[in-house]
Amino acid sequence: MQRNKAKSEVQVDNQQVRITKYIFQPDDETGMHKHEYDYVITPIIGGNILLIDAKENKNDAILIASESYFRRAGVEHNVINKSSKVLIFVEIELKK
Repeated sequence: MQRNKAKSEVQVDNQQVRITKYIFQPDDETGMHKHEYDYVITPIIGGNILLIDAKENKNDAILIASESYFRRAGVEHNVINKSSKVLIFVEIELKK
């Protein structure tokens, strides 16, 4: 199934951090990608997501508005909005 790509807007990109805002309409995806830096996700508008890793393992998760989480570099996955409404989060990649 071909999905639309989530919209992304880099808000800050310097030697310390890259901050990107993602907007997902229902069923939008990021596409498979690998995180090269540790990162923090802060949902602005929460929802249900499906995570598919490089080995095709699938995990459902719920993002709750304003409840941030941290992940280490190396995560490789596709993120899909499984909600019936828009999903928005901010990703902060820690370059140092």
